[in-house]
Amino acid sequence: MDEKKKQELAVNINLDTTPVLYTDNVIITVNPDGVVLDVTQRLANTNQIRVVSRIGMSREHAKKFLAEFGKLLVITEGQAKTGEKN
Repeated sequence: MDEKKKQELAVNINLDTTPVLYTDNVIITVNPDGVVLDVTQRLANTNQIRVVSRIGMSREHAKKFLAEFGKLLVITEGQAKTGEKN
C-alpha cells in the first residue's frame, strides 16, 4: 500500500446492533469472479452448522485480505497468552 492509503480510519461500531458472532468453522467457495466466506458455528452436540455471516469479495480483495491477516497474526503471536506486545 502506498502512504496515502495507510491513513488511519476512525471506526465506529454500535455495540447494540453489531454483535460479535462466534465461529468455529468457515466454508470457502471460490470461482473465477470472487470468493464467498460462509462463517458458521456448530449447533451444540449435533452434526449441523448454522451460517452466522456471509462475506463476499473479489479475488483481488481476497488476496489483499489474506496478506494483511497473515501479517497481523504473525505480529500478534503470543500476545493472547502473555498480554504483552512482542
